[in-house]
Amino acid sequence: MATDVILQNSEEEDSRHGDQVSEQLKEKQVVSSQKLQRFDSLDIESRGNADHRHSKEATWSVILTLAFQSIGVVYGDLGTSPLYVFSSTFPDGIKDKDDILGVLSLILYTVTLIPLIKYVLIVLQANDNGEGGTFALYSLLCRYAKISLTPSQQAEDSSVSNFKLEVPSRRLKMASKLKSTLESSQFAKVFLLFATLLGTSMVIGDGVLTPCISVLSAVVGIKGATSAMTEDMIVWISVAILIILFMIQRFGTDKVGYSFAPILCIWFLFIGVIGIYNFIRFDPTVIKAINPRYIVEYFTRNKKEAWISLGGVVLCITGAEALFADVGHFTVRSIQISTCAIVYPSVVLAYIGQASFLRQHADLVADTFFKSIPGPLYWPMFVVAVLASIIASQSLISATFSIIQQSQSLRCFPRVKVVHTSSKYQGQVYIPEVNYILMLACVGVTLAFRTTTKIGNALGIAVVFVMMLTSLYLILIMIMIWKTHILLVISYILIIGSMEVMYLSSVLYKFEHGGYLPLVFAILMVIIMFVWNEVYRRMYYYEVEHKVSPDKFKQIIIDDRKICRMPGLAIFYSEFVHGIPPIFNHYVANVPALHTVLIFVSIKHLPISKISIEERFLFRRVEPKELNVFRCVARYGYRDLHNVQESFEELLIKKLKEFVKDSCIIPQQKSNDEVLEKQEELHDGLVDHNELVEIRQEALMEVEVQLAAIDEAWSSGVIHLIGENEVIAAKGSGIAKRIMIDYAYSFVKKNLRQSGELVDIPRKRMLKVGMTYEL
Repeated sequence: MATDVILQNSEEEDSRHGDQVSEQLKEKQVVSSQKLQRFDSLDIESRGNADHRHSKEATWSVILTLAFQSIGVVYGDLGTSPLYVFSSTFPDGIKDKDDILGVLSLILYTVTLIPLIKYVLIVLQANDNGEGGTFALYSLLCRYAKISLTPSQQAEDSSVSNFKLEVPSRRLKMASKLKSTLESSQFAKVFLLFATLLGTSMVIGDGVLTPCISVLSAVVGIKGATSAMTEDMIVWISVAILIILFMIQRFGTDKVGYSFAPILCIWFLFIGVIGIYNFIRFDPTVIKAINPRYIVEYFTRNKKEAWISLGGVVLCITGAEALFADVGHFTVRSIQISTCAIVYPSVVLAYIGQASFLRQHADLVADTFFKSIPGPLYWPMFVVAVLASIIASQSLISATFSIIQQSQSLRCFPRVKVVHTSSKYQGQVYIPEVNYILMLACVGVTLAFRTTTKIGNALGIAVVFVMMLTSLYLILIMIMIWKTHILLVISYILIIGSMEVMYLSSVLYKFEHGGYLPLVFAILMVIIMFVWNEVYRRMYYYEVEHKVSPDKFKQIIIDDRKICRMPGLAIFYSEFVHGIPPIFNHYVANVPALHTVLIFVSIKHLPISKISIEERFLFRRVEPKELNVFRCVARYGYRDLHNVQESFEELLIKKLKEFVKDSCIIPQQKSNDEVLEKQEELHDGLVDHNELVEIRQEALMEVEVQLAAIDEAWSSGVIHLIGENEVIAAKGSGIAKRIMIDYAYSFVKKNLRQSGELVDIPRKRMLKVGMTYEL
């Protein structure tokens, strides 16, 4: 850059290369003029260091490799649904053999419209820079429209490369109107946040129920081979397998996924081949179920019973949400290939084969899957089924870890320990506390419900609700961001949306037969998440109201003679990004001593997945510059890892030095007009060469002095000051507010991890500063 050239050329080179310097200053003028026209929340020029490097398209070898690996992580739940769909759909047996054709037709159209068309072809396109899930959709809406309840978006955030949205240039009136309506409606903002929390809680509930029904369905196969196997034995064997499953989670998704992919490939091969065998052997005429008239006849013939049976049919798409939630581990193209080439054909063939078998053995519907297996393949298939059911559980468990990490980063979940299990894949995490809670919940559900039918009633509600929430967000994205034609939006609502509403109405009918479980669990999770987010927002507004103003800061540092400066560098952490936090005033009132270099660091999480290192830090100098006081905002996405390459302290000092070098060439005390005027004079030759050399020398001396002061302070020792804020309800608060802040929030906060763990702060050099906020 021009700054480096100016600082490196000697005086002799200045005279010979004046024209070259002028050209470089011309380039500097263009860049600087762009910077000076944009102000961030730190009131200085935003460093225009957006990463404009476009990632290269993955080669086909990489895509195919990821497609293979995705089979072991993403499709377990969707692929093992043939274990229990027909038995859950006909819990009381088959009354008419033509009902089999109606149910098969329902299954074929449901599997085609929702997992294939909705998720693989449409929803995957709504990923957040490669990340998926409920929070990814919500973050897209938050970036495009100001619907976040906490106004955390600042001007400089839009300069982050991943923050920008590539939208069509043609603005539709409907999109603009919808955006304005959402931004101006407090109810819409609260509703979207509440829906996001509820949907996230439902996915977590799915992570509890899926392992139970998958493992229990597979173990039931033993009963078909030996009559000595009782229901109690099946339940306890399932519990033992579940405990083992959760115990191996600490090894990470990477190792587990590599081990599981070949097994699931064998599973899909087996169910596809067996499906073809049964189709040819028993009743090839079931292919006519492609005609949707059999669905109409099924409902005409069975009426209410047909509608109730939809709660069993919907289980054929359990795990479809994992296609989107786990996309961050792979790529959109790899998941599309594995779904279309392997998963979808195999699952469809399995259902067709089972329907053909049931046309001649309708009395065996309770054990359709295992009874339809040819004799020589029974035990090999049983072993593969048990392994596949364990893998099915893995996809939702991994998704649960990822979702909790996302919600924690967006201040919607208490801090828990997040262990990153892979150095290659950033999205692969393991949360010990959550893992043990899930294990206990799965064991409890299995022991309490004991049968797949009751667990299926509970699972259906969780599955359909999350799908409807995804559709709601997708419709908003289609209208506001994609600018999709209104006829296509209406078609989506009429076809896919109406199907999901029909399924939801059916599963809610089974509320008292186990369907209440995911709702109770979701409500409990929503209460925890909402309380945490609500108190965080109240703390945010409290800090905005009580922040230390620039005049107050100067009065504390300069006018108050009781304050002394001591050697060293102090890093003061807080979550406040709009100025100096009020806890600083509390600190100096009790400890009237400050280090020679002081940095106020705010850890900020943006509603995007990742932020590059080059764009992570924003600095400003607190005037006067002789104080060596700086403010910094360290920005992270909800999928970013902290300190994977070098410690936060080293990276912070490194970036601070870069900021000092960059800012010295354009003195901050000059106004924008003065800086631009001086640059124009330099470019047009209105300033002689001696003045150019003088500017260069002054800049060089200033840089050397400030860098020396930072290095000296750093070598004298670094102290990390952590703001620990205690919150209580203000006097005169209502009962609801007191319960939320004084009891609910305080109870949850007791399980927090240490704040220092967020940025890897050395405990021996960490000092906590406490202050009470009356909210």
